[in-house]
Amino acid sequence: MRPYILAENNWKTINETGFEVAVLPWGACEAHNYHLPYGTDIIEADQVSAEAARIAWESGSRVIVLPTIPFGVNTGQFDVKLDINMNPSTQFAVLRDIITVLNRQGIFKLVILNSHGGNDFKTMIRELGLVFPDMFLCSCNWYQALDQKEFFENKDDHAGEMETSMIMHLRPELVTPLSTAGDGAAKKFRISAMREGWAWAERKWLQVTKDTGVGDPRKATPEKGATYFKAVTEKIARFFIEVAKVDRTDLYA
Repeated sequence: MRPYILAENNWKTINETGFEVAVLPWGACEAHNYHLPYGTDIIEADQVSAEAARIAWESGSRVIVLPTIPFGVNTGQFDVKLDINMNPSTQFAVLRDIITVLNRQGIFKLVILNSHGGNDFKTMIRELGLVFPDMFLCSCNWYQALDQKEFFENKDDHAGEMETSMIMHLRPELVTPLSTAGDGAAKKFRISAMREGWAWAERKWLQVTKDTGVGDPRKATPEKGATYFKAVTEKIARFFIEVAKVDRTDLYA
Protein backbone atom coordinates (compact mmCIF):
# COMPACT_ATOMS: atom_id res chain seq x y z
CA MET A 1 0.00 0.00 0.00
CA ARG A 2 1.63 3.23 -1.17
CA PRO A 3 0.27 6.03 1.04
CA TYR A 4 0.36 8.56 -1.80
CA ILE A 5 -1.86 6.48 -4.18
CA LEU A 6 -5.55 6.99 -3.43
CA ALA A 7 -6.75 3.79 -5.11
CA GLU A 8 -4.49 1.61 -2.95
CA ASN A 9 -5.56 3.01 0.42
CA ASN A 10 -8.46 2.45 2.77
CA TRP A 11 -10.71 4.97 4.48
CA LYS A 12 -8.86 4.75 7.80
CA THR A 13 -5.50 5.78 6.35
CA ILE A 14 -6.99 8.43 4.08
CA ASN A 15 -9.16 9.86 6.85
CA GLU A 16 -6.18 10.19 9.19
CA THR A 17 -3.88 11.95 6.70
CA GLY A 18 -3.82 15.66 5.93
CA PHE A 19 -3.05 16.09 2.25
CA GLU A 20 -1.48 19.24 0.85
CA VAL A 21 -1.96 18.65 -2.87
CA ALA A 22 -3.88 16.27 -5.13
CA VAL A 23 -2.45 15.07 -8.42
CA LEU A 24 -4.79 14.08 -11.25
CA PRO A 25 -3.02 12.11 -14.00
CA TRP A 26 -4.80 12.43 -17.35
CA GLY A 27 -4.01 10.19 -20.29
CA ALA A 28 -5.62 8.97 -23.51
CA CYS A 29 -6.49 5.70 -25.18
CA GLU A 30 -5.19 5.75 -28.73
CA ALA A 31 -3.06 3.98 -31.31
CA HIS A 32 0.71 4.39 -30.92
CA ASN A 33 2.22 3.11 -34.17
CA TYR A 34 2.31 -0.67 -34.67
CA HIS A 35 4.55 -1.53 -31.73
CA LEU A 36 3.17 0.29 -28.67
CA PRO A 37 -0.10 -0.33 -26.78
CA TYR A 38 -3.18 1.89 -26.91
CA GLY A 39 -2.64 2.54 -23.22
CA THR A 40 0.79 4.16 -23.65
CA ASP A 41 -0.33 7.57 -22.36
CA ILE A 42 -2.17 5.95 -19.46
CA ILE A 43 0.85 3.87 -18.44
CA GLU A 44 3.09 6.93 -18.58
CA ALA A 45 0.63 9.02 -16.57
CA ASP A 46 0.30 6.28 -13.92
CA GLN A 47 4.00 5.63 -13.57
CA VAL A 48 5.30 9.20 -13.79
CA SER A 49 2.80 10.53 -11.27
CA ALA A 50 3.37 7.63 -8.85
CA GLU A 51 7.16 7.84 -8.89
CA ALA A 52 7.20 11.64 -8.61
CA ALA A 53 4.72 11.41 -5.74
CA ARG A 54 6.89 8.81 -4.00
CA ILE A 55 9.87 11.14 -4.11
CA ALA A 56 7.77 14.06 -2.90
CA TRP A 57 6.18 11.99 -0.11
CA GLU A 58 9.55 10.79 1.14
CA SER A 59 10.66 14.42 1.32
CA GLY A 60 7.71 15.16 3.63
CA SER A 61 5.19 16.54 1.14
CA ARG A 62 1.71 15.09 1.55
CA VAL A 63 0.72 14.37 -2.04
CA ILE A 64 -2.21 12.16 -3.05
CA VAL A 65 -2.43 10.77 -6.58
CA LEU A 66 -5.96 10.29 -7.87
CA PRO A 67 -6.84 7.52 -10.36
CA THR A 68 -5.75 8.30 -13.90
CA ILE A 69 -8.40 9.53 -16.32
CA PRO A 70 -7.89 7.14 -19.27
CA PHE A 71 -9.57 9.09 -22.10
CA GLY A 72 -8.36 12.26 -23.77
CA VAL A 73 -9.25 14.57 -26.64
CA ASN A 74 -8.91 12.56 -29.85
CA THR A 75 -11.17 14.55 -32.16
CA GLY A 76 -8.60 14.47 -34.97
CA GLN A 77 -8.47 10.67 -34.81
CA PHE A 78 -12.15 9.91 -35.30
CA ASP A 79 -11.31 7.44 -38.06
CA VAL A 80 -8.63 5.52 -36.11
CA LYS A 81 -10.29 2.35 -34.83
CA LEU A 82 -11.06 2.48 -31.10
CA ASP A 83 -9.25 5.73 -30.42
CA ILE A 84 -11.58 6.81 -27.62
CA ASN A 85 -12.42 10.51 -27.72
CA MET A 86 -13.46 12.58 -24.70
CA ASN A 87 -14.58 16.03 -25.78
CA PRO A 88 -13.15 19.09 -23.99
CA SER A 89 -16.63 19.90 -22.68
CA THR A 90 -16.77 16.45 -21.07
CA GLN A 91 -13.31 16.92 -19.59
CA PHE A 92 -14.49 20.21 -18.13
CA ALA A 93 -17.45 18.51 -16.45
CA VAL A 94 -15.26 15.74 -15.03
CA LEU A 95 -12.71 18.24 -13.78
CA ARG A 96 -15.38 20.41 -12.18
CA ASP A 97 -16.81 17.45 -10.27
CA ILE A 98 -13.38 16.41 -8.98
CA ILE A 99 -12.51 19.95 -7.91
CA THR A 100 -15.87 20.21 -6.13
CA VAL A 101 -14.90 17.23 -3.96
CA LEU A 102 -11.41 18.52 -3.22
CA ASN A 103 -12.65 22.00 -2.39
CA ARG A 104 -15.37 20.68 -0.07
CA GLN A 105 -12.87 18.52 1.80
CA GLY A 106 -10.18 21.14 2.24
CA ILE A 107 -7.59 20.00 -0.32
CA PHE A 108 -7.09 23.31 -2.03
CA LYS A 109 -4.28 22.49 -4.48
CA LEU A 110 -4.63 20.39 -7.62
CA VAL A 111 -2.01 19.48 -10.21
CA ILE A 112 -3.29 17.98 -13.47
CA LEU A 113 -0.46 15.81 -14.76
CA ASN A 114 -1.13 15.61 -18.48
CA SER A 115 0.16 12.74 -20.60
CA HIS A 116 -1.48 13.49 -23.97
CA GLY A 117 -0.79 16.24 -26.49
CA GLY A 118 -4.45 16.59 -27.45
CA ASN A 119 -5.43 17.60 -23.91
CA ASP A 120 -5.33 21.30 -23.04
CA PHE A 121 -6.57 22.39 -19.62
CA LYS A 122 -5.65 26.08 -19.66
CA THR A 123 -9.08 27.49 -20.52
CA MET A 124 -10.73 25.08 -18.08
CA ILE A 125 -8.42 26.21 -15.28
CA ARG A 126 -9.22 29.85 -16.08
CA GLU A 127 -12.97 29.25 -15.87
CA LEU A 128 -12.90 26.93 -12.87
CA GLY A 129 -10.62 29.31 -11.01
CA LEU A 130 -13.51 31.79 -10.94
CA VAL A 131 -15.92 29.13 -9.69
CA PHE A 132 -13.50 27.90 -6.98
CA PRO A 133 -11.50 30.96 -5.85
CA ASP A 134 -10.01 29.10 -2.87
CA MET A 135 -8.38 26.52 -5.14
CA PHE A 136 -4.91 26.64 -6.65
CA LEU A 137 -5.32 24.85 -9.99
CA CYS A 138 -2.43 24.09 -12.33
CA SER A 139 -1.37 21.63 -14.99
CA CYS A 140 1.88 20.28 -16.39
CA ASN A 141 2.82 18.25 -19.44
CA TRP A 142 5.36 15.81 -18.03
CA TYR A 143 6.83 15.13 -21.49
CA GLN A 144 7.86 18.78 -21.80
CA ALA A 145 9.69 18.94 -18.46
CA LEU A 146 13.06 18.07 -20.01
CA ASP A 147 14.79 18.67 -23.32
CA GLN A 148 14.53 15.42 -25.27
CA LYS A 149 17.80 16.22 -27.05
CA GLU A 150 19.66 15.41 -23.85
CA PHE A 151 18.40 11.82 -23.94
CA PHE A 152 17.32 10.85 -27.47
CA GLU A 153 18.57 11.15 -31.02
CA ASN A 154 15.18 11.67 -32.64
CA LYS A 155 12.45 14.06 -31.47
CA ASP A 156 9.28 12.30 -30.39
CA ASP A 157 5.85 13.74 -31.12
CA HIS A 158 3.88 10.51 -30.76
CA ALA A 159 5.15 6.92 -30.36
CA GLY A 160 8.68 7.87 -31.33
CA GLU A 161 12.02 7.26 -29.63
CA MET A 162 11.12 8.76 -26.25
CA GLU A 163 7.77 7.07 -25.73
CA THR A 164 9.05 3.77 -27.07
CA SER A 165 12.03 3.88 -24.72
CA MET A 166 9.73 4.72 -21.81
CA ILE A 167 7.38 1.79 -22.43
CA MET A 168 10.34 -0.53 -23.08
CA HIS A 169 11.46 0.39 -19.57
CA LEU A 170 8.07 0.48 -17.83
CA ARG A 171 6.11 -2.30 -19.57
CA PRO A 172 8.47 -4.20 -21.90
CA GLU A 173 6.03 -7.08 -22.31
CA LEU A 174 3.64 -4.74 -24.17
CA VAL A 175 6.17 -3.61 -26.80
CA THR A 176 6.45 -5.65 -29.98
CA PRO A 177 9.86 -5.88 -31.72
CA LEU A 178 11.01 -2.61 -33.29
CA SER A 179 11.15 -4.41 -36.61
CA THR A 180 7.34 -4.28 -36.57
CA ALA A 181 7.21 -0.51 -36.05
CA GLY A 182 6.49 2.02 -38.76
CA ASP A 183 9.05 4.75 -39.30
CA GLY A 184 6.78 7.44 -37.84
CA ALA A 185 7.15 9.70 -40.85
CA ALA A 186 4.58 12.50 -40.88
CA LYS A 187 3.39 15.07 -43.37
CA LYS A 188 3.35 18.74 -42.46
CA PHE A 189 0.84 21.48 -43.20
CA ARG A 190 1.21 23.22 -46.54
CA ILE A 191 0.37 26.51 -44.80
CA SER A 192 3.63 28.19 -43.76
CA ALA A 193 2.27 29.88 -40.62
CA MET A 194 1.27 26.49 -39.24
CA ARG A 195 4.65 24.97 -40.04
CA GLU A 196 6.29 27.91 -38.26
CA GLY A 197 4.11 27.36 -35.19
CA TRP A 198 2.33 30.71 -34.82
CA ALA A 199 -0.93 29.50 -36.34
CA TRP A 200 -2.70 26.28 -35.45
CA ALA A 201 -5.24 23.83 -36.81
CA GLU A 202 -5.98 20.30 -35.68
CA ARG A 203 -4.21 17.57 -37.60
CA LYS A 204 -6.30 14.87 -39.26
CA TRP A 205 -4.24 11.98 -38.06
CA LEU A 206 -4.60 9.42 -40.86
CA GLN A 207 -3.93 12.11 -43.44
CA VAL A 208 -0.69 12.99 -41.64
CA THR A 209 0.74 9.55 -40.82
CA LYS A 210 0.34 6.07 -42.26
CA ASP A 211 1.24 4.16 -39.09
CA THR A 212 -0.28 6.55 -36.46
CA GLY A 213 3.21 7.42 -35.21
CA VAL A 214 4.91 10.81 -35.48
CA GLY A 215 8.58 10.31 -34.72
CA ASP A 216 11.09 7.56 -35.53
CA PRO A 217 11.14 4.91 -32.76
CA ARG A 218 13.88 2.70 -34.15
CA LYS A 219 16.73 3.92 -31.91
CA ALA A 220 14.74 3.45 -28.72
CA THR A 221 16.19 1.33 -25.89
CA PRO A 222 15.00 0.43 -22.39
CA GLU A 223 18.21 1.93 -21.00
CA LYS A 224 17.35 5.32 -22.52
CA GLY A 225 13.86 4.97 -21.08
CA ALA A 226 15.17 4.24 -17.59
CA THR A 227 17.53 7.22 -17.63
CA TYR A 228 14.83 9.57 -18.89
CA PHE A 229 12.19 8.25 -16.48
CA LYS A 230 14.47 8.84 -13.50
CA ALA A 231 15.33 12.37 -14.60
CA VAL A 232 11.80 13.43 -15.48
CA THR A 233 10.20 12.04 -12.32
CA GLU A 234 12.81 13.73 -10.14
CA LYS A 235 12.06 17.06 -11.81
CA ILE A 236 8.30 16.63 -11.51
CA ALA A 237 8.72 15.62 -7.86
CA ARG A 238 10.42 18.95 -7.23
CA PHE A 239 7.40 20.64 -8.80
CA PHE A 240 5.03 18.67 -6.54
CA ILE A 241 7.09 19.65 -3.50
CA GLU A 242 7.01 23.33 -4.44
CA VAL A 243 3.24 23.23 -4.97
CA ALA A 244 2.75 21.46 -1.64
CA LYS A 245 4.86 24.01 0.26
CA VAL A 246 3.72 27.24 -1.36
CA ASP A 247 1.17 29.47 0.35
CA ARG A 248 -1.65 29.64 -2.17
CA THR A 249 -2.47 33.15 -0.97
CA ASP A 250 1.12 34.34 -1.55
CA LEU A 251 2.20 32.87 -4.89
CA TYR A 252 4.25 35.72 -6.33
CA ALA A 253 7.63 37.15 -5.38
